[in-house]
Order: sequence, then structure tokens, then C-alpha cells
Amino acid sequence: MMELPATRAGRVGRAISATAILLFLAMPIVIILVTSFGADGIGEFPPKQYSTHWYGQMLAPGGNWATSIALSSLVAALTTVFSLVLGVTAATALARGRLPLHSAVYGLVLAPMLIPQVVIALGMFLFFEPVGMLGSPLAIALGHTVLAAPIAILIMVSTLRGIDERLEDAAASMGATRLTIARRITFPLATPGLIAAAVFAFVTSFDEFFIAQFMSTPDTRTLPVLVFNALQFDVDPTVTAVSAVLIALAILALALVAVVRKLGGHRDGQGLLPVEPLT
Repeated sequence: MMELPATRAGRVGRAISATAILLFLAMPIVIILVTSFGADGIGEFPPKQYSTHWYGQMLAPGGNWATSIALSSLVAALTTVFSLVLGVTAATALARGRLPLHSAVYGLVLAPMLIPQVVIALGMFLFFEPVGMLGSPLAIALGHTVLAAPIAILIMVSTLRGIDERLEDAAASMGATRLTIARRITFPLATPGLIAAAVFAFVTSFDEFFIAQFMSTPDTRTLPVLVFNALQFDVDPTVTAVSAVLIALAILALALVAVVRKLGGHRDGQGLLPVEPLT
């Protein structure tokens, strides 16, 4: 079918529409970023005076915000490790194995992405409360892994399926063991996917609220839980600074994934594969 050339009015209209949509989507982010530098204590937009006071309040040593940031970072780091272990293992079986009922297994692995998070949070609470692990960073991380692991599996399955299996077959034909093939061929080529899976698992855990809320105690509250508590009965302007940091974290995560994918594609395009002996 022949495609009609776009008219000048059509191009201008699309440009205006796209700009309006982008401005609409970016408006809440801009408001938060600007408000976070306000000097007043009511979160007024636009601020009459500007200051970095709320950022200092957020990072004050020993304060509730700094403690929650440290706890969220620890939980997110543990979740990333657990998700990568599960993600690589499950993705290898799904992408390279010959599992019976492959589609059913794949759907079961991804089921936590479809189940409401509050349901998963309640299940985690009922599981960990009898053994006295409420408030434990390990228990919260295990709960977050239920949500982050499917994302890691999706990314790793796509990554492994994008690797030419003939490279692995060629290495095997030259006497390389499966461990050597994985170490010298598969994982080097899958590095961009591994980094992307780690980034998304970390961000998923760092931003998660429901499981952390059910699993938290007065002494152990992750950052999203503390933000919710700070806004439940009052407006704490420090929340705007925290929100700005979370926005910056998301932007940096997406930028890191984009850079890694670009570098990975460039490396593959240049054919920079391992050349040392595989035995």
C-alpha cells in the first residue's frame, strides 16, 4: 500500500500534539522538582524563596529519613541478588531447556506480575509473622523478590533468546564444558541483560510499598512507607526532596540501561567475542 506524503500542516500538528503530551506527562515531575527547593514549610508552588534545606533534612545523620534510605538500599541490594540468582536460573531453563508444559511454567513464573500486590503482601505477612520476622530486612527482601524476580526473568529470557546458540554449539564441538561455555560465551554476551535486570530489580524493590507496609515495624520502615506515613496526617515538605531523589534515581536507572544496551549492541556489532582457548 502506497504511503501518502505528510503535509506541512500534518507535521506541525503531530509536533504540537507530541509536545503537549510530553509536557502533560512531565508536569508533575517538574512541579515536584521545583517545589523540593522551596524554603517554605507548606510545599507551595511556585516557591517564593529557594533553599536546599529539605535535602539537608532528608540526609541528616541519624534522622528517620536517612535511616529509611539506608534500609531501603539494603533491602533493594538483597532483592537484586536474589532476583538475579532466580532470574538467571529460571531464564536458562526456559530459554535453553526442554521443559514439559513450557507455557504453563512460564505463565506460573510470571504470575506475581498479575496478582494485586496487596494480596502478595498479605500472604507474606501471614507467612513471616508467626516466625517473628516482621521488620527483618531479609524478610522484606524476600517479599520484594517475589515481585522483582519475574521482571528479571523476562529480561533474561529475552536476552538469552537473542544470543546465537551456534556460538555455544561451536564451543561445545571444540570440547568446552557447559560451565566453560557459560563463563566464556553466554554470560559475557548476556552482560547487558544482567545489568538491566539488576537495575530494574533494584528500582522495583526501592519503590515498593505494599509488602514493605505489611512487613514493617515502628523501628524498620522503608522509604516509601515513611513517605506514606509523613503524608497521612500532615504535609512534610521533606517528602518533596525525597520524591525528587526518587525521580532522579529512576532517570539514572533508565539512562544506565540505555547506555549498557548501546554499548552491548556496539560490542556485538564489532564481533568482540572471546578469542582465548575455551578448554
